[in-house]
Amino acid sequence: MKNQLSRYIALVKKGDDVLITERGRVIARVIREDSRRNSLRQALQALVLKGQVVMPTREINRDIAKPVKLQGKPVSEIVVEDRR
Repeated sequence: MKNQLSRYIALVKKGDDVLITERGRVIARVIREDSRRNSLRQALQALVLKGQVVMPTREINRDIAKPVKLQGKPVSEIVVEDRR
């Protein structure tokens, strides 16, 4: 899939749905985003009013994890060696 991602994205942009399968079973569907549709917050509003969903009260801090510098080979290199 990742080798032809640009091709699949082009299909989605054109309006086609792309099905992602694993061992012959569909596990995901990629569809074109409709800018006229409600935002996620708007779509969940009915569930919020019923008390079935609680929206976050603060923004997610995406910079929590700081890189750690270690001596030795990078993990990616060790994984590649292990796969040989």
